[in-house]
Amino acid sequence: MSRCTTVSRMLDEPVSGTAATATTWLLLEQPGPWGAKALTSSHLDPALGRALEAAAKDTGVRIALIRRPGRHADPGTPAVRQVYAAHTVPGNIWLHSAATRDPERLLDLDFAALGAGDHRSFGAALDGRPHSGSPLALVCTNGKRDRCCALLGRPLAAELAASGVTGTWEVTHLGGHRFSPTVLVLPYGYAYGRAEAHAVKEVLHGAQEGRVVLEGCRGCSAWERPGQAAELAVREAAGEYAAGVLSVVRTEGAAPHWDVTVAHADGRRWRVGVAQGTSLPPRAESCGVSVLGSPARMDVVSLRELRTTTALAS
Repeated sequence: MSRCTTVSRMLDEPVSGTAATATTWLLLEQPGPWGAKALTSSHLDPALGRALEAAAKDTGVRIALIRRPGRHADPGTPAVRQVYAAHTVPGNIWLHSAATRDPERLLDLDFAALGAGDHRSFGAALDGRPHSGSPLALVCTNGKRDRCCALLGRPLAAELAASGVTGTWEVTHLGGHRFSPTVLVLPYGYAYGRAEAHAVKEVLHGAQEGRVVLEGCRGCSAWERPGQAAELAVREAAGEYAAGVLSVVRTEGAAPHWDVTVAHADGRRWRVGVAQGTSLPPRAESCGVSVLGSPARMDVVSLRELRTTTALAS
């Protein structure tokens, strides 16, 4: 049986505008096996998982579990768990880390403030500090959600770790199984699809230098999907690869058409027309799904730079 990734690649389905949306990522280390809904179907206390889901709802915070690459037999309850929080909105991009023996302390976080980019509760509740290490490469490996994530993601995570990429973690869910292996890079929040080890290393090298690699990029999680596609289109058209300098400042319209305004930190602005299309022919959007679907795609249909007077007026 064809895997969903094989079909997506054969049909040349575009990856732009397909990243998961989150202004802030909260990552908790949880070794051992994961179920399809990992927060409540892993060896994390499911009551804690449900409480965290409820606390994060509608705050812009997306919670995921992470583990070190390798074998995932149950090692017992970890004595100390790594925790990360990352805000991905330009103008206030940060990545903080902490370690805790008690994951219940995550319930002391102010999730609304975290989603808005305020990291103070992360410091207060978990003694979190700015992350001083390498950028993080989070590889989706949860085969209980889709077998492609395990078959393709786990070997990629293992290869990265074995070659010395110290920021490599396996993660529970990034969306878009059919683009596996999928990778999220923090702190900037850009997601990548159909990733290979050499490409991920280039992306991480770029992130270390404050640079965005466009090849294979699905978009920045700070924006909704029309904004993701618009921002990447502006980057390509303007030859702008510096991270953190472009922001989606306005999105007008509704599906299937939006007008998106993208602003540069230097004052330039662009208006981008984005249309929601469907990827044809119908295909299985995930392994194990018998119903065929036509996944939505974000097509950039127009792009123009606004004159300064027009930009100021808008």
